[in-house]
Amino acid sequence: MSTKRLSGGRRPQGHNEAAVEPANRISPEGPYETGRTELDGRPAKRDLFCFPDLILAIQDVSQATLGLRQGERELRMITELVRSHDLGRIVTSTSLAASSGLTYGTAMRAIDDLVQRGLIVKRAKTETDRSFSLHPSLDLLARWQRFARTTEELMRRRFVADAASGSPPRATKADPTVIAPLPVLDAKLPLGRALRVLVHADPTFTAMNALRRHFEMVLGVPIASRAVSIDRLRAEIITNSRRAVSNYDIVACDLPWFGEMAQANRFIALDSVSAHAPLDAADIYPDALASSRFRGRPYGVPIMTTAEMLVYRTDLADKAGVEPPRTTEALVAAARRLHTPSRGISGIAWNGGRGTPVGHTFIMTMSAFGRPILNLRRTADGFDAERIEGEQMRPAFLSPEARETAAYLLELKAFSPPDVLQMAWYDRAVAYARGRAAMAYSHTLLAPLFEVDAGAAAYRRAGYLPHPAGPRGRPIVPMGGYALAIPTNIAPERVAPVWNALRTLTSASASKLYLVNGSLASPRVSVSKDPDIRALSPVIGAVDEFNRQGIFRMWPRRPHPASRR
Repeated sequence: MSTKRLSGGRRPQGHNEAAVEPANRISPEGPYETGRTELDGRPAKRDLFCFPDLILAIQDVSQATLGLRQGERELRMITELVRSHDLGRIVTSTSLAASSGLTYGTAMRAIDDLVQRGLIVKRAKTETDRSFSLHPSLDLLARWQRFARTTEELMRRRFVADAASGSPPRATKADPTVIAPLPVLDAKLPLGRALRVLVHADPTFTAMNALRRHFEMVLGVPIASRAVSIDRLRAEIITNSRRAVSNYDIVACDLPWFGEMAQANRFIALDSVSAHAPLDAADIYPDALASSRFRGRPYGVPIMTTAEMLVYRTDLADKAGVEPPRTTEALVAAARRLHTPSRGISGIAWNGGRGTPVGHTFIMTMSAFGRPILNLRRTADGFDAERIEGEQMRPAFLSPEARETAAYLLELKAFSPPDVLQMAWYDRAVAYARGRAAMAYSHTLLAPLFEVDAGAAAYRRAGYLPHPAGPRGRPIVPMGGYALAIPTNIAPERVAPVWNALRTLTSASASKLYLVNGSLASPRVSVSKDPDIRALSPVIGAVDEFNRQGIFRMWPRRPHPASRR
């Protein structure tokens, strides 16, 4: 398929089961701040006696699906072109002809014919338009995707199922739920130098970094990215806004920061640039879009949304006879039952580390007790988190819900890991993944640690629940995540091409690439419904269902403006 998947590449470098790391006090994002991934994998076995039949069947499928006129000769060129597209490798007419195995003249005629049929796109390499690179068109990528899916099914029948039980599958029709591959832009972005990006250190942006060469191919420019932890990211955004000219073209911004950043004029209002190049935002989660707006104007485009949920070990709960906890009272009882220090298992892990980690926990947990930390207006389905001013800015830390939240967390501490007061986001997810905690409050952002890593003790043994509700609360799945924004102080001539890059990096096709390369957090409903994506992990369907129920909300961490003193 044209959508790439790095086999076994989701485990961050330095992550191993033998070493039990202490709570990460220096880098709360764990190894994701390194921006590197490991690659491993092994080839599948092949039944050599079926191979000739397989080759003949593949040729039949390729003819029907790709619309080839010259059979094997065109298939070899198309395969090389799509492969180079995925690898981010430049292809010219000369190099494609050389790889085709044909004589030069025959190959050049075949390439011209593929261009005329709309299967190959020629893109100018320079401003003089005297030399061109060759790329698969969107039509060819869509055909290739269908070809790959049909061939995969054919191989499954040949090698997994009883080959005599049925005839080879016919070429499949286009499935509207399958996200189209990402084609190259019609023209290279006229940036003159690299696209400079500041991002958060997490699996989504690690996947983006792993795909850097592919995106450089798509955009036609080099990409220079920097990944930092959450507190360092906020500090760098603020520092960068004070420079005469921005060091970055695009920055990733935590959703709750948009009110503060927009109020301080640190980002460009995107409605000023989207009029000429509209954004396809119809399938982005509504609360994610709302989080990146301020006073009705958009300042960012969501690239990743993450749901904070209660995750629990289904095997341990079943063995102990513990029902999935739906209330805070039931959760305390469950943590008490599952807490077995003699076996090295704590009842529940959560962010107790000083500063942002424990503050994050308090905000999220208080929402399950029925109130945000600000005095927001109540609505029929929660709170108005977009219009915040005056009395709505008053903190609610003296409310009954705040006191109940503090008492609840103190009660949980007795059934938590010994180092809970040093834990941040990565630490709690690792404690759960490695079997040191039976439950955890955790984001889908770090679900790859136990949904993708087959060596994890919690691998595919996770149940997902909304935050258990307090006495005055309702089930809630607080939304987090990041949106990409354009700093106000970038050079004016870069704004339009940077906006095109931002639209590409946040598209549904790009989102799918992030997920198949290590992330499990998408901001788009269409991506979550893609059968390739749903097959990655049960957590995809769980979040989609929470959104359908209307409990995947952003009001617990709303984008409020900075308070005035």
